Amino acid sequence: MFKCKAALNKLAPLARASSTLYRQSGKRAAVLRHVNRPLLVPQSHMSSGPTGGGGENTIYFVLVGAACLGGGVYAYRTISGDKVRYEDRITELASRSTKPSIQSLTPAEKPTQSTEAVSETAKAAEAEPSPAPTAAPAEPSPALPEFPGHAPYLLIGGGTASFAAARSIRARDPGARVLIVTEEDDLPYMRPPLSKELWFSDDPIVIETLHFKQWNGKERSIYFQPPSFYVSPAELESVENGGVAVLTGKKVVHMDVRGNKVKLNDGAEISYDKCLIATGGIPRNLQVIERAGEEVTNRTTLFRKIEDFKALEKVSRELKSITIIGGGFLGSELACALGRRSAELGLEVVQMFPEKGNMGKVLPEYLSNWTTQKVKKEGVTVLTESVVKKVSFNDGRVEIKLKDGRVVKTDHIVAAVGLEPSVELAKSAGLEVDSDFGGFRVNAELQARSNIWVAGDAACFYDIKLGRRRVEHHDHAVVSGRLAGENMTGARKPYWHQSMFWSDLGPDVGYEAIGIVDSSLPTVGVFAKATPKDTPKAATEQSGTGIRSESETEAVAGAVAVGTASPPPPTQQKEDYGKGVIFYLRDKVVVGIVLWNVFNRMPIARKIIKDGEEHSDLNEVAKLFNIHED
Repeated sequence: MFKCKAALNKLAPLARASSTLYRQSGKRAAVLRHVNRPLLVPQSHMSSGPTGGGGENTIYFVLVGAACLGGGVYAYRTISGDKVRYEDRITELASRSTKPSIQSLTPAEKPTQSTEAVSETAKAAEAEPSPAPTAAPAEPSPALPEFPGHAPYLLIGGGTASFAAARSIRARDPGARVLIVTEEDDLPYMRPPLSKELWFSDDPIVIETLHFKQWNGKERSIYFQPPSFYVSPAELESVENGGVAVLTGKKVVHMDVRGNKVKLNDGAEISYDKCLIATGGIPRNLQVIERAGEEVTNRTTLFRKIEDFKALEKVSRELKSITIIGGGFLGSELACALGRRSAELGLEVVQMFPEKGNMGKVLPEYLSNWTTQKVKKEGVTVLTESVVKKVSFNDGRVEIKLKDGRVVKTDHIVAAVGLEPSVELAKSAGLEVDSDFGGFRVNAELQARSNIWVAGDAACFYDIKLGRRRVEHHDHAVVSGRLAGENMTGARKPYWHQSMFWSDLGPDVGYEAIGIVDSSLPTVGVFAKATPKDTPKAATEQSGTGIRSESETEAVAGAVAVGTASPPPPTQQKEDYGKGVIFYLRDKVVVGIVLWNVFNRMPIARKIIKDGEEHSDLNEVAKLFNIHED
């Protein structure tokens, strides 16, 4: 519309000029026709004159017609051009939301426009109302993955062995990036307090805080380190100077040793440079319990994890009877812990096992029997030589029938009958499982393959002093995890450091052991009268530690005198085994030592086993432990 008006404005002067010519004198008309032609008529003569003067009218009409024709053509071309530009403008507006910006195009892709087109576009833009300015949407930052797809050091399992390995790796490689993958929902923690100190806590919410008082009165957490010690798995790859991250609630279900990667239970994959398998073990159960049905299995605890402690602690306060099946370390510790509560809670605690006494597979028979009496004094009903034949659920209670015909009715069962090493990854990884001891078979450097190590309960390792072994104790997890971590960083050290283990039957009776302690081996025991300081409580008060793991602070033992071999003296039979040393022999060589209520002497025992010498008089060797001092 604007263009039509402009055309009319341009035609108007032409029309006015034609009218003026019509009224002007002949001289003016002659000038228009030919400037050199002389005048033929007076200025006032018009076209109405005689014949011969009508040429002037013809010229007039020609000029007017030409002007009108030119104006019409101009108007038509202008209107047609406006229509085309209008349609182009509409098309541009319709495609603006999907058309890439000029700035985003390459120079070859940028469209060219004439000056006229740019001018017309600018005018149209001025005619349109400007839209209200809107804030540009903030671009969301890319979300970090939940965990890295690659870990230079990948540790499978979140127990003591993994934590010890991580700490060892970081000590030798300060910038290392270590990823721990654990099926549990908790950060790495120590297991011994679950069956020991936590049960003697006065804190009413101990199952929430998981803080406990050690025998020396000092309080600490069950966790090795607080959450602030670890980095987030999502930030492990980017955090400065590396760190240790723990991916909880995830299980490694497949290993590709050729591709150096693992698959998790949710299908995700993580590649690695070096890998440690520290999967620990799974508590065994009795087949008679597994076959008994859901009512029985729902009333059975397989004690191993934090959640098991919480469940059993709650059960002990709600029910009236708990029966513990198993007479080993765990079963005896839990029996004493629950027995201490029996009087206060009105709880009946029963312990049954097939051996003749508590820890009958470890301690010599006379000491096992004496230990059983100590457990009974804690308020526990101990049923020795008891083999479970059948378990059923009748009248709201669990009924346990023994092979000798005895029947025990209880509200809850705790099965503490050993540990089955977790070796599910052996099949996919192509790793060897030891047929005698169980666990992943590794060499003296705890290595299963060129870039795979195994530590803790799941490792069947070659002990350069005692041969092939598998050990299920806290201190061994510390020692083997630390060694594996060192070897993962290139140390190439063999296993030679003998780990120790310990067990407490309450705050008054405890022992520490090292090497092969098997009651089927010949033993020599040397005992002395105990004093008030010969208890686990006194030992921790003196040392200032709660977890009696000597492996963290090795001491150097003095030289041990040796002599010619002679038959070992007969075991001393005493009614009160207050404190003493028990030597376990294989081919007349000491391969294991138990320190009964004798503490902080483990370096001496370790050196005796390391030397591997025959001794003519073990009573003299026992003096190295100062058991006769007041």
